[in-house]
Amino acid sequence: MAANSTKKRPVGKMIVMGLISLALYTLLLTKQDMVNSTFAKGGWYAFLPIITAFVFSFIHGSFTGDFWTVIGIEAARKKKEVK
Repeated sequence: MAANSTKKRPVGKMIVMGLISLALYTLLLTKQDMVNSTFAKGGWYAFLPIITAFVFSFIHGSFTGDFWTVIGIEAARKKKEVK
């Protein structure tokens, strides 16, 4: 348990990713008309919603993972069974 208490928490990375995530959502909501008209053009523009979803997923997911780590909640590690 002592190793977990000395583990460095990614507070700085969490704050940066949180601010980037907030900025992305703010841009998306304030520029809805431009986003909708651009994404609806067809052709190669059809890939923009997919790319946007990946960017949002990566940034927000990174923030969320760091958030849980900072407050001390980690995923359970699967224990290897010795036979």
